[in-house]
Amino acid sequence: MPNPFPGMNPYLESPDFWPEVHHGLISMLQESLVPQLVPKYRVAIEKRIYEIKGEQSLLVGIPDVSIQRNATPRNSNSSNVAVATRTAPLKVGLPMFEEVREAYLEIRDMVSKEVVTVIEVLSPANKRPGKGREMYEEKRDQVFSGRSHLVEIDLLRIYEPLPVFGENIEGSYRILVSRADCRPTADLYLFNIPDVIPAFPLPLRDGDVEPVVDLQALLNQVYDRAAYDITIDYTAQLVPPLSEADAVWADAWLRETGLRG
Repeated sequence: MPNPFPGMNPYLESPDFWPEVHHGLISMLQESLVPQLVPKYRVAIEKRIYEIKGEQSLLVGIPDVSIQRNATPRNSNSSNVAVATRTAPLKVGLPMFEEVREAYLEIRDMVSKEVVTVIEVLSPANKRPGKGREMYEEKRDQVFSGRSHLVEIDLLRIYEPLPVFGENIEGSYRILVSRADCRPTADLYLFNIPDVIPAFPLPLRDGDVEPVVDLQALLNQVYDRAAYDITIDYTAQLVPPLSEADAVWADAWLRETGLRG
């Protein structure tokens, strides 16, 4: 069964699925763009690796209750003998380092090796307050101050979106297309749960034909290839949860498609 939602499938945002979806989208973007861009451009998958720790890292263990137990007295016949006690240890969380690996795409000029366009598919670490977001925003600022275009795809409702300025920019999902020669303005595509994911032109060098990226078709292919139709439980609670209005719409939509009784 294909993706039952007309646009973004909110169940794919679950921590159980998103790492696979992210990897699949990056791979599908590369696979779809290579035939359209060779031999002038190379579409390369790049990775950045960093570590986070503290409250943002995964907890090891769950705090337990302190338990006291009476030791066996040496002389059980004496009521005056002091009773020793022993306290059980608490299970606590440790500020462990968590290694984060993020893939993104760079479109490079085949001859000069110059990066022409950067394509980012955001992960929770890019949006969550802390080191991950700080590092991503630093990378983002570097692109904005350089000569490369940036395409930033945000298919996650969790955490605050990356900053842009303007009016009427509320939306569950967004695609930012920032052309180097048009900054500080950029094109922002906003869409919500009921909407089809908008297609967008991929910015390249002046004079080159810009391919149109059909992100909806690519997401649907990721869904099909991973067989999410037999993996996802559409009666389960969503993580992160939907707004009240979106939850009502999603429930009606899933009942109409027969995935929820």
